[in-house]
Amino acid sequence: MIRHIEFANIHNFRDVGGYVTADGRSVRWQRLYRADSLGGLAGADLDTFRALRVRTVIDLRHPYEAEKYGRVPEHHGLAYRNLPIEGRRWNVSVFDENLGVARYLADRYLEVTEDGIGNLRSALETIAHADSAPVVVHCAAGKDRTGLLSAMVLSLLGVAEDDIVADYALTGLATERFVASWRARHPGEAVWPGFGQAPAEAMRMFLTDLCARHGSVEAYVTATVGLGPDAVAELREHLLTGPNSGG
Repeated sequence: MIRHIEFANIHNFRDVGGYVTADGRSVRWQRLYRADSLGGLAGADLDTFRALRVRTVIDLRHPYEAEKYGRVPEHHGLAYRNLPIEGRRWNVSVFDENLGVARYLADRYLEVTEDGIGNLRSALETIAHADSAPVVVHCAAGKDRTGLLSAMVLSLLGVAEDDIVADYALTGLATERFVASWRARHPGEAVWPGFGQAPAEAMRMFLTDLCARHGSVEAYVTATVGLGPDAVAELREHLLTGPNSGG
């Protein structure tokens, strides 16, 4: 199966399937995708997207981002949910080079787990429903908000932390294209040193911090976010294949 789906104007679109879980099952392919902004879908790119038969798009950006940069084009049978999970705007002036990019990013992700609880629950409930699939989760670059939510889903499915971290870091393969595209659209604008980066250690730090606060990712998702046991069970039932999954 193919993890990275090639588009001309989308830089970080990939399948979340294929990862093996602790009990020997694996994440189904072609059920959950993660991506950067879908506002540029047109022409051949739109044909490629529609060929995936996506039923649901979860846009984690703020409404003003969707309005400014565009949302996925409407078509029959596609459900669109705008569920912003970021509360506090990033203050890059507090970035400390001595602490590094990974530490800064991990701290921002932890803020999302404090500020975005309601929409995180809605996003997870949507992904949990089998009839929502295939689902695409996306934000602007497909690495921060999307990376955080993807990590939670993979953790709930029982994927090892090393694989979750590696999946997050795959965004690094798209960084050069994403940054070049952004600079072309924003000539002369300065960016902070970590712009577009997805260092593996950022996700590892975030998961460590989240577990230190809540005991585990699943404990956070169930006790704090409020995802019910039936939703967790449905998520595992339709996104996992192999023994005890019905697939």
